[in-house]
Amino acid sequence: MDTLLERLLRYVRIDTQSDESSSTSPSTAKQLTLSRMLADECRALGLDDVSCDEHGIVMATVPATVSHTAPTIVWNSHVDTSPEYTAVNVRPVVHEKYRGGDITLPGDPTKVIRVADNPALTGLVGTTIITTDGTTLLGGDDKAGLAVIMTAAARLMADRSIRHGPVRVLFTVDEEIGRGIVGLDFEKLGGVCGYTLDSSGAGIVDCETFSADQATVTVTGINSHPSEAKAKGMVNAVRILGKFLAKLPADRLAPEVTEQREGFLHPYMIEGGVARASVRIILRDFETPKLADHAQLLRSIAVELEAEHPRAKIEVAIKRQYRNMRDGLEKEPRAVAKAVEATRAAGMEPKLDIIRGGTDGALMTERGLPCPNLSCGQHNPHSPLEWASLKEMEQAVEVLVQLALAWGRERLE
Repeated sequence: MDTLLERLLRYVRIDTQSDESSSTSPSTAKQLTLSRMLADECRALGLDDVSCDEHGIVMATVPATVSHTAPTIVWNSHVDTSPEYTAVNVRPVVHEKYRGGDITLPGDPTKVIRVADNPALTGLVGTTIITTDGTTLLGGDDKAGLAVIMTAAARLMADRSIRHGPVRVLFTVDEEIGRGIVGLDFEKLGGVCGYTLDSSGAGIVDCETFSADQATVTVTGINSHPSEAKAKGMVNAVRILGKFLAKLPADRLAPEVTEQREGFLHPYMIEGGVARASVRIILRDFETPKLADHAQLLRSIAVELEAEHPRAKIEVAIKRQYRNMRDGLEKEPRAVAKAVEATRAAGMEPKLDIIRGGTDGALMTERGLPCPNLSCGQHNPHSPLEWASLKEMEQAVEVLVQLALAWGRERLE
């Protein structure tokens, strides 16, 4: 049987970056490579009802071992990695019996994982740490989750004396670009609740996510040859967009200066030229009504700049993304309660937390399937300084097994 580490190393070597600019589902065909591999591995383990659809969504069932009808739960992770940093030719580095101290990455010695920035490392001396070589991201977000789920499923299939109800395994695509449940058949999936394995460290139960919208600000100007720009009345969209960005708050409402429950506006992609330039901005807040306030701030800046540049046109388009899972979790209070119970049974004190981001669980919760988010040993996502802890991943496997046991004691009414 493959080990947890072997699974992680196999998965991270496959480039599965998603692409926000693509209109296909999945957004990149290369995600299908891993989805199909996972489906084959589910079949090899003996899981029931294994499928991999045209979108790359994988479903399978770990069949129940209890004699009564127990509720079905869902375990979920996503196959794609962030488009923010390259994942081509990932070369993971395994640091066995980590000695402590900063970790210099061999592929680029300028990249150093510093203990000062990663205090969790202090509690992991003597254990196995997995990093990149410094030239790519690792993909522990969320391939650590994939490896944890597959290992937990393998354990349940290998030891049928473990008394549990049915567990649905779900692997999604395009989570990193907010499209993780596009094409997901909820009726086929089933389940009273789910658990996303997409949080850092160990023992965390995320009960809230940001609510999220995306803004696209587009400036339309007037182009002409620069040699006669004055005579032809050039209106430079790039310059105006630069002014727009300069008017965004820098001392507040920016990810660089916010923490905990503070929201932000984050410009992350810019493109265009003199005639037309645009920027994408993500709007985040734990209180959903505040998203409207953030959008209004962008619109007020646009109005101000249009007054200053009357021949330019500035459009602010807002796209809904996902909403705080908090309210949806209240519909099935056992979801969090069982996660707390399972974490304690796995030997850890659970930490109820919030996540300054989003998960497929937030989208599924909004659609009626409550999904708290659990730890899976990943750290520093979307970065060449990304790393994963094998010990924490092993703890996550135990949490999933204990979840299956806890839900197996329940009976459907």
